Amino acid sequence: MKIAVTGATGQLGSQVVEQLKSRLSNENIVALVRNTEKAANLGVETREFDYSKPDHLSKALTGIDRLLLISGTEFGQRSAQHKNVINAAKEAGVKWIVYTSVLHADTSHLNLAAEHVETEEILTNSGIEFTILRNGWYSENYTASVPGAIGGGAFLGSAEDGKISSAARADYAEAAAIVIADESHKGKVYELAGDDFYTLTDLAAIISEQAGKNIPYNNLPEEEYANILKNIGLPEGLAIGLASWDVSASTGALFDDSRTLSSILGRPTTPIAESVKVALQ
Repeated sequence: MKIAVTGATGQLGSQVVEQLKSRLSNENIVALVRNTEKAANLGVETREFDYSKPDHLSKALTGIDRLLLISGTEFGQRSAQHKNVINAAKEAGVKWIVYTSVLHADTSHLNLAAEHVETEEILTNSGIEFTILRNGWYSENYTASVPGAIGGGAFLGSAEDGKISSAARADYAEAAAIVIADESHKGKVYELAGDDFYTLTDLAAIISEQAGKNIPYNNLPEEEYANILKNIGLPEGLAIGLASWDVSASTGALFDDSRTLSSILGRPTTPIAESVKVALQ
């Protein structure tokens, strides 16, 4: 049996590979990457794999039994890219695809959700057995802003008092490895999120406590927040996206209390306070 992981040098994929190595022989794991040189330290077989090059994908999937398809990062291109991968997987005889979608994709008003829904439909109609991991927010999406918040004296956002059920990226990576290593998860759609929720006001209080400095939460209108993000150097598309996702968070798009993720892990998810502690190191 060979399990392949796409985006295996990425922040999520690299952790999935490490989790799989703790469960399987390295010979059973294949890292699919754009640049094989960057994957040299993974310790497993690597194959070149670019979602945008459909003519090469099927060959790269030769001999693969199970595929973890980690969603791409090129917004607006992802549905087509994922379709390329799914078609190639079918041609290569891949038996099972596990796909990383987004929390409550079919009902979410996150602008991220549409491409995930399209991909889920493509996968459902492919004839290949599948499992869908609807990942909630990574805690790191917020804790990456901790140093800047401390430097600027406030944590900025547009999420108002929206409930956020995030978990550490490592939690989602471990869950993906657990799922794809166990056939009992075939055919399932999992809504994955952190055990507990917080608001950005709560997060600011946690940062304040750990930093020993008062860091209030400053809620901003969407456009103003996006402009600040652009002014500190973020690409325009990402800045607009982050502000938009915060607004969606204000209406519950990042909240889930099913505790499905911790059920798969067999342990509690990583508390946001722990992720803040890591960000402060």
